[in-house]
This record gives sequence, C-alpha cells and structure tokens, in this order.
Amino acid sequence: MRLTVAICTWNRCGLLRQTLARMTELAVPPGLTWELVVVNNRCTDLTDRVIEEFAGRLPIRRVFEAEPGQSNARNAAIREAQGDYIIWTDDDVLVNTAWLVSYVAAFDRWPGAAFFGGPIDPWFEGTPPGWLEVVFPQVRAAYVALDLGAEPVRLSSKSFPYGANMVVRRDRYAGVRYDPNLGLRPGSSMRSEEMTLVRQLAHDGQEGWWVPEARVTHFIPKQRQTIGYLRDYYFGWGEYLGRGAERPGGLRVMGRPLWVLREALEGELKYRVRRLTSGPERWIEDLKAASTAWGRARWYASGFSR
Repeated sequence: MRLTVAICTWNRCGLLRQTLARMTELAVPPGLTWELVVVNNRCTDLTDRVIEEFAGRLPIRRVFEAEPGQSNARNAAIREAQGDYIIWTDDDVLVNTAWLVSYVAAFDRWPGAAFFGGPIDPWFEGTPPGWLEVVFPQVRAAYVALDLGAEPVRLSSKSFPYGANMVVRRDRYAGVRYDPNLGLRPGSSMRSEEMTLVRQLAHDGQEGWWVPEARVTHFIPKQRQTIGYLRDYYFGWGEYLGRGAERPGGLRVMGRPLWVLREALEGELKYRVRRLTSGPERWIEDLKAASTAWGRARWYASGFSR
C-alpha cells in the first residue's frame, strides 16, 4: 500500500515546522510506503526553508501552487499525489503517533470505503476567554473541532469529516476536484470546500467511516479566540448558504432581499441587547444568526454575478 499525506500551507512556516516535527514521530506500519506532499500556496515567508529542514527526516516533497486559495492548493496536491489514499491535514495540526497505523487498519477493514475521518481536538494558544469556554460546544465547527465518539460509525452527508483530518481514496477524485470558488482565499471568508466534496461522495452512495483512533490536535491562535473571528466565520457560512440557494425574489434594498436584511438586523439587535442582559450561551446564537444573515445578504447582492 502507498499513501500520500497532503498539507496545504500559506505563510505559517513556524506552525508548519511544529507540524512536520511531530510527523517525524509517526509509527509507520510494516510494508507501508508513504509520501508527504506539502503545497506551497505562493508563500512569501520561510516555508521552503522549513520544508528543506525535514528532507532527510520525512519522505517530503514540495509542490508549488501559484494561484491563491485553499481549493487550488488542494487540487495541486491531488495532481501530484501518488498514493492509493490521500490523507489530508493542515499546517497547524499535531498528529497522534498512531495516526497512520489507525488509518491503515481502517483501510484494511473497509476496503471499499471512499472516505474516512478522525477526531480533531482544540489546542488553544494560552487560556481562552471565559465566554469562549462557555460557548465552545455551540461554535465547535468554527474551530474545526470534531468528535463523533469512541466507536467507528458510518459517515454520511450529515456527519462528515473535516479537512484537518480526512482521507479520500485517490481514485475517487477521478473527474472531481475542490471548487476554487470555495475555501479560504484572498477576499473571501467562505470555507466548506471539503464538506461540499465529501457530501457529494456520500450523496453518490460512496461509503465513509469514522476512525476514532486517528486523532489530531488543531491549533487555535489568540486572534481566532475573538468575536471578530466568529463574525467572519459565520459571515462566510452565510455566503455559502446563499450560494447553494436559488435566486431569491421579493423586494430588495441595494440588491439585498428585504427579508434577509430584516433577519440580519433583528439578529444584530438581539445580540447587542443580550450581550448586556444574558449569558454567552444565549447571545452567541444571536451573533451566529446575525452574521450568517449578513453573509447571505452580501451573496444575494453580488454573488449570483460572480
């Protein structure tokens, strides 16, 4: 069996160094051949130097993708991958020592499966704000935190893995790629490129499995432990929802449907009032609703022409 581990990176060479250092501790099953493909998505920092540091310690290969965007980088990794499976992770992740061993066991157990995923634990920089500790279960998706339990379960279009710890059989990418209009890129906070692809695989009847032993830890820097970050995340989620909807009718204000503006303004008012009168477990839902509605409003105003 041959595997490809793929990491897409953009100007986070310090975190990438930690990720690669942890990978030197991986247990590799007997008979396994693997490669580590790191996609430099037009980095301007010391990313290439960091990759070179690990040339003698990991089966690492650098790929350059000039077109900015997470999906473009992922598609470059697919073009270059030589493994039977592509195991995806990020440049701010620490993998468990048994990560490869756990996935290889899953491939042997479910040879017909098209995709797999495992747990992603949060790794906070410093101590998170008190309000974030309270609401974290309500905003786990914004921090790519995932745990579907201690037992293997069948994945579906409603329970799916995240790109920080996900596997797709390489032959399932035949004719399928990540949408360049999705995924983080300059000028856009819209994510969900991997969710869209995996949901499509599940919709097409492809089999997927949760692998609870294939655990990783995902870094959450201070700048993401903020209200501003959550606003941006749910704004992007609103754009994604708008993208998947039909062009709405009804009255418009500056291109935005009146009903979605009303939804955004009502959510914003509730959020601001409840920040003064209620606990974070209540006002966070208003923040999510308002930010999502603002994102949909923006998409409805301009997205259908993009």
